[in-house]
Amino acid sequence: MSAIPAIAQGRAVSLHLEVRFQDGFVALSTLGSEPIQCTIGDGTLTPGVEAVLAGLTPGADETILADGSELFGPHDPDNVHWMDLAEFPPDLDPAPGQVIAFETPGGHETSGVVLARAGERVRVDFNHPFAGRPLTLRIQVLSVA
Repeated sequence: MSAIPAIAQGRAVSLHLEVRFQDGFVALSTLGSEPIQCTIGDGTLTPGVEAVLAGLTPGADETILADGSELFGPHDPDNVHWMDLAEFPPDLDPAPGQVIAFETPGGHETSGVVLARAGERVRVDFNHPFAGRPLTLRIQVLSVA
């Protein structure tokens, strides 16, 4: 009799993930859509999320309370910056709450959340949007290979 495969480093997994903020707002959900398919350790999921998944087996449907800083990295005040409106595309009108994609000097894409706008300046938070927040995760494991 073979053992049921559990989520571990190097295993291919298919799962649904839902992330809710403390107020119940669903910030991310694959429930009812395409599941996440990846190999544990390939960089698709953060090491913190992978740690939460470790040991789960197909058929698991778990709800977990977690600290977003532990799963997605700590909130760093040095990642909040004022930017000149001229640094944004001319057709973009940044507004508080808006998530905007940026290209780093190294050519990588990152996102930032607009916190405020004061005249020709825009305050942007480049921390992960889940960092520093209490979260509720719902995880449904579909397969592990």
